[in-house]
Amino acid sequence: MATVTRLFDSHTEALQAVAELEAAGVSHDKISIVSNNADNWHSGDKGGSAGPLGDRNGDGENDVADGAGKGATTGGLLGAGAGVLAGLGMLAIPGLGPVVAAGWLASTAVGAAVGAAAGGATGGLLGALKEAGHSDDEANVYSEGVRRGGTLVSIKADGDEKDRLEAILNGQRGFDASTRGEAYRQAGWSRFDADAQPYSTDQIARERALYR
Repeated sequence: MATVTRLFDSHTEALQAVAELEAAGVSHDKISIVSNNADNWHSGDKGGSAGPLGDRNGDGENDVADGAGKGATTGGLLGAGAGVLAGLGMLAIPGLGPVVAAGWLASTAVGAAVGAAAGGATGGLLGALKEAGHSDDEANVYSEGVRRGGTLVSIKADGDEKDRLEAILNGQRGFDASTRGEAYRQAGWSRFDADAQPYSTDQIARERALYR
């Protein structure tokens, strides 16, 4: 089974891509999302258990709708709330700061962070991406992308599904590691540093503006 991952510059585009994947029949347990939350697009501070699309208090109020903007939560996207987006929750991952995540990649990242603290070689999102089958270079680029305000969507794909799923993500403005990695390196970047300070909201806004 292959792992297909793409980086999105906005959570809105990533959430729409998840909706497209589920509409195309991809099982939500094969999909994962990891998103920078420096701009607080997702509010996870309410008590209680998470409900559809981040409803933390069971009263039907939608935390994602509050922060993501009308375009991110209308149409087919609300329908996708019954799938992977229903599990969105807050995490702290080394080098990234607060993130919103759901699915198998998020669980693997937490496990990798625990393993690194116990003496493992690589922790957090970087280790999770490698464990999922990405090369060292790809894992570094994708981790850096989240640090700079991006959102990852990753899918576990059977061999004959890979091309179809890549086409869906590419059609939603998802970037692969080679494309975005080249842009980072031209600006002097070399690899993801989990000890670096997370990007501020202003830094993320400037970063996103570079790729519009």
